[in-house]
Amino acid sequence: MAVRRKDSFLWGKGSPSPAPGERRDGDTYGIHTFQMLDDIQKLRLEINHVMPDIHNPLMKEQNKNVVRNKRFLRGKKKFNMNPNKGVHYLVENELLEWRAESVAEFLYKEEGLNKTAIGNFLGDREEMHLQTLKEFVGLHEFSDLNLVQALRQFLWSFRLPGEAQKIDRMMEAFATRYCDCNPGVFQSTDTCYILSFAIIMLNTSLHNPNVKDKPNLQRFISMNRGINHGEDLPAELLTKLYASIRSEPFKIPEDDGNDLTLTFFNPDREGWLLKMGGRVKTWKRRWFILTDSCLYYFEYTTDKDPIGIIPLENLCVRSLPDNNKQYCLELYNPKGQKIKACKTENKGRVVQGKHQSYKLRAAGSEERDAWMDAIRTCVTKDPFYDLVSLRKRKVTGNTC
Repeated sequence: MAVRRKDSFLWGKGSPSPAPGERRDGDTYGIHTFQMLDDIQKLRLEINHVMPDIHNPLMKEQNKNVVRNKRFLRGKKKFNMNPNKGVHYLVENELLEWRAESVAEFLYKEEGLNKTAIGNFLGDREEMHLQTLKEFVGLHEFSDLNLVQALRQFLWSFRLPGEAQKIDRMMEAFATRYCDCNPGVFQSTDTCYILSFAIIMLNTSLHNPNVKDKPNLQRFISMNRGINHGEDLPAELLTKLYASIRSEPFKIPEDDGNDLTLTFFNPDREGWLLKMGGRVKTWKRRWFILTDSCLYYFEYTTDKDPIGIIPLENLCVRSLPDNNKQYCLELYNPKGQKIKACKTENKGRVVQGKHQSYKLRAAGSEERDAWMDAIRTCVTKDPFYDLVSLRKRKVTGNTC
């Protein structure tokens, strides 16, 4: 049996094998082809080794941006819950510079920030916050705007906090900026400050449905006599300002739907209390949250929305002896007026409360007293009147 040589596979069946020492053209071609394939494979390996280095910087940069954006979003959420913590988080992660100019620009331009949180941050009395407030107000351009137009722009960029001292600092900064942008309109920033408050109070009086006695133009002019360093402001100016507010109220910025949740994030006090019904005089157990100068109550602790809200403005609280129930307290209006509150009915409709007072019961005397102290701390009065009357006495020279 004939044995086939291995090299016959290169030449095909029945092909004569080359003589020793001979090399056909096809043999040379086969060797070159093998070497080329080997070189290609080596080149492919080298390319695969180099490609990660080519794409890696781009991928690293993209990943870095993704992480940065996530941290920035987290910082904004932290800010909406706690302004100071949010800003410090952004600074620590090198997403914001701890400079008044940078923080002010962030508060003024960044979308998605809670307007109440902005107001609380700007109203703080720490030096950095004061500098940020100055820079923030400086980002507003009030040139050639009348005072109502400037106030509309200013009050849309944040929400005024409830504390009188914070309001005073913010309105002082506004008055200074307005006078710098419009020299010669008022004799001093005090005049601008007083008139700004007068406009805000006029807006409330004209457009709040609970205010029955609406001031007319003459009363508004009379209220502002002598505030321009003892002189009267032009009646034409006051008439235009009055007409502007009467035709269009201030638009108060409304934060997103998460606002209510954020309101309850860090309450002054919370816990179970018994509440006396208004129409049906029965005691019902409710979960109460005291925050932001309001008392909210829920049926369950897991409820997202309250079934009732009691604003504490101008209210008083006292312990209430009850023959049947101990440890009671009462919220009431010292002027005997109906309390401005609201509640949610079974079908979800929000209606105005009809309480002359609210009677609540704690589990013990210590708990009752703690609730009363917390409520007294949160009870607010309209701060505008005290602020403006003090400044008006300074400007008019009236010490009475």
